[in-house]
Amino acid sequence: MDEKQKDVEVKTEEITIPNISPVDECIDYGQDILTTQLGFVKDKNYDFAPEFRDMTTQLYMIGVMWKHAEGLEHVQDPRETAFNAMEAMLIRDGMKPKEVGKRIEFLRKMSRVEDGSNALAVAVGYNSHPDDQSLVEVFEHYVDDIQVSGAFWRLYDRGKKTMLYGGLFVAFVVIWFVTLFMPGNSTIAILAAGLISAALFVIPVFLIGLLIYHLKIKKTKQST
Repeated sequence: MDEKQKDVEVKTEEITIPNISPVDECIDYGQDILTTQLGFVKDKNYDFAPEFRDMTTQLYMIGVMWKHAEGLEHVQDPRETAFNAMEAMLIRDGMKPKEVGKRIEFLRKMSRVEDGSNALAVAVGYNSHPDDQSLVEVFEHYVDDIQVSGAFWRLYDRGKKTMLYGGLFVAFVVIWFVTLFMPGNSTIAILAAGLISAALFVIPVFLIGLLIYHLKIKKTKQST
């Protein structure tokens, strides 16, 4: 094979090899790390609120991709590249663009604590190494935190449904009763009776839920 043929083959290979952007490189690397880390987390059988679990995992991923971006060429702001990679990941997962914007804004806010330093999940992700159990390390800090527990989240969710459906049921019953047995009332008066009755149901349920919340938080603080 002469030199001209070799040059043609080399040029052909250079043309066919796709250029991977820093964002795509961060995504590929981050997903590989996440697959391993989620395996370790699954073995622990944690019971966290879904929103907390997702937020913590995403902040951890931002730290992982941030550190990886520092070793890539043509990256001026590795931290910003990590957020861009997270944004692209959320879009690929099917989240609506408007929701993605709000999510990234939320993650930016939660990625730093009051003194301006990085949040725990971001810092641990940044300092993580392949095949370690760094994501488990993050979640271990919150195992005894009742505010992010799955059980407390389910109690909160049931409380919201109780107030909503219970309030609607009470309002319906009162409106039906007034309409059937107390004819002559105006439509506004009937609706007002229903709304007041619903409020008389919702407010005590809300206060009881708030009391349970404070008692659980107080008990947790005393135990720690």
